[in-house]
Amino acid sequence: QVQLVESGGGSVQPGGSLRLSCAASGFTVSSSAMSWARRAPGKGLEWVGAIFMDASAHYADFIKGRFTISRDNAKNTVYLQMNSLQPEDTAVYYCGIGGGLGNYWSQGTQVTVTS
Repeated sequence: QVQLVESGGGSVQPGGSLRLSCAASGFTVSSSAMSWARRAPGKGLEWVGAIFMDASAHYADFIKGRFTISRDNAKNTVYLQMNSLQPEDTAVYYCGIGGGLGNYWSQGTQVTVTS
């Protein structure tokens, strides 16, 4: 019954923006911590950030203010707003239940940043 349906991936130019959505069912996102992580080609899973039950968000240092995690309780959906995207951000992005890497993850969506 627990499901995470992710959308919003695609290809953008350097400096562009993209918003990923993670629609949850079978549980309430406001009652859970929710995380975003990514896997670049040839690399392991890398933690991006998380939003907690009080709606506070925390991020990996490499984000440097470029990304924002938010939540829409009415839609039971969490978002990852990505601005100033760079080629090194190219990866498959996942949302998950929990605040770290030991989560139940979505199937992932590809984000490609290229000229």
